[in-house]
Amino acid sequence: MSPSDEIVPDSERRGLVGGLPAALRPYASLMRLDRPIGAWLLFWPGAWSVALAGLGHRGWVLIALLALGAWAMRSAGCVWNDIIDRDLDAKVERTRLRPLASGRASMKGALLLLAALCLIGLGVLLQLGRTAQIVALASLAPVAAYPFMKRITWWPQAWLGLVFSWAALVGWPAVTGELDATPLLLYVGSIAWVIGYLALGRHAGLGILIFYVVALAFWAAAIWRVRADLLALLALLPMALHLLWQVAALRPEDPADALAKFRSNRFAGLLLFLACLVVGTS
Repeated sequence: MSPSDEIVPDSERRGLVGGLPAALRPYASLMRLDRPIGAWLLFWPGAWSVALAGLGHRGWVLIALLALGAWAMRSAGCVWNDIIDRDLDAKVERTRLRPLASGRASMKGALLLLAALCLIGLGVLLQLGRTAQIVALASLAPVAAYPFMKRITWWPQAWLGLVFSWAALVGWPAVTGELDATPLLLYVGSIAWVIGYLALGRHAGLGILIFYVVALAFWAAAIWRVRADLLALLALLPMALHLLWQVAALRPEDPADALAKFRSNRFAGLLLFLACLVVGTS
């Protein structure tokens, strides 16, 4: 193995990233193309909000736009994080192989990539109504601040919850043209959900369960505002059972199991989307 091979992580030798030309692989890693779970988790709260608002005349188009925006902005957030943390990452064993920390990607290339991703996000933003645009733009502040939160708090998961849940505040006004309490309830529930699934493998099951119960309570309140009917709340049952399974089946001592439970939140997001869709369009 050559010295240059020693700084190339295994994720750049296989899968989608491994199939790219060698010069592009470090930039694909900057975007975390090998870990799409983050884009899914950023996307789902916006899809819930659009669905609970009843979709509107552009519902599925809005969901597609939010999916593109989630991918672009999650990728941009990862690039920004690595730009800010490049010197610190180089000193930590777990992160020293990141493209900027290892020198495999240049700062100029990273900044150009960041600009390109932000232009994609801007294209999505311009397709939204005025209120949704303002709310979406407001997300830039917590996104930009996230890398610094890791320096001033022992619990950056809470801040990440604010960021990853933001689309819940965008989807509703994208359909209705206004922001009210319903997407705020979805948003708070999503924050609790994010903190819960980020705690997998690091904290006791009881703590995770508490956050998941809080999430379900806020989601139930959001659904109740749309349809004040006990039958409507039953739409949350599949999501509740899935989250209960995560907690009951979690093996904290097994990192592979914790990762599998974390990734299962893609499916959890789909379950809540279906619940919101049924209630919002019925």
